[in-house]
Amino acid sequence: MGAEPMAGPLGIIAGGGNLPGLVAASARAQGRDVYIVAIDGFAEPQVVAPFAHRFFRLGAIGAIRNTLRQNGCADVVMIGPVKRPSLLALRPDAEGAKLLARIGRAAFAGDDGLLAAIIRVLSEDGFRVLGAHDILADMLGPAGLLTRHAPDEAAMADVERGVAVLKIAGAADIGQACVVQQGIVLAMEAVEGTDAMLARIPALARPGPGGVLVKLAKPGQDRRADLPTLGEETIRNVSMAGLRGIAFEAGGTILSSRPAMVAAADAAGLFVIGIGI
Repeated sequence: MGAEPMAGPLGIIAGGGNLPGLVAASARAQGRDVYIVAIDGFAEPQVVAPFAHRFFRLGAIGAIRNTLRQNGCADVVMIGPVKRPSLLALRPDAEGAKLLARIGRAAFAGDDGLLAAIIRVLSEDGFRVLGAHDILADMLGPAGLLTRHAPDEAAMADVERGVAVLKIAGAADIGQACVVQQGIVLAMEAVEGTDAMLARIPALARPGPGGVLVKLAKPGQDRRADLPTLGEETIRNVSMAGLRGIAFEAGGTILSSRPAMVAAADAAGLFVIGIGI
């Protein structure tokens, strides 16, 4: 069940990709105003343009917090990838410097550490931090096969291998995805993201049946910060990589364009399956 929203505008701290726009559109369709804090260098101008917004550098934490308050945002969602910069690149404002002092070493313990610490501080400051899934509940991928094509026994063995590997790698805040072929881990997602990882696969693939993409939330990850996301572009990249299909965590993965994604997978002869963890 999603969180019961408070009255007033929804504040959206927007990173990259199209999900911030989907969250904003969904909230608006539910009768809520929205205000987007767009993170400079990550948020895409064309995505936030239809909504009230302002761009901020990531280190302007004090200004971001004040702007959310001024616009009446008690509920806040963080959505879209924002990779942790170096301390030198962060250039915090005065409030941001105080925040970093409160966060301490967690700010430099990987992307998840920073996001979780920001959630904690926003909560302590009186904001209620929601997950994108609280707004986009109908976009969470369900359990079971979504496509006409199904994985065979060998493909499911690769899926199981991928799940086991990601539980270990995810606990170390390394990544949410991997590619497994014939029991061999061909690639792990790190800071480059899933699409860049998939681009490496043709040079790594072995002869014989293609591999599978497995994507899961990291164990212990605060799901208000960065749920795994799949979309139509993922299907194109999986097909170009010569893979056989995708397995994702059911109930814990956002499918940003499910009908188009499933249609593209059917056309490419790929399977897409939601699995329990």
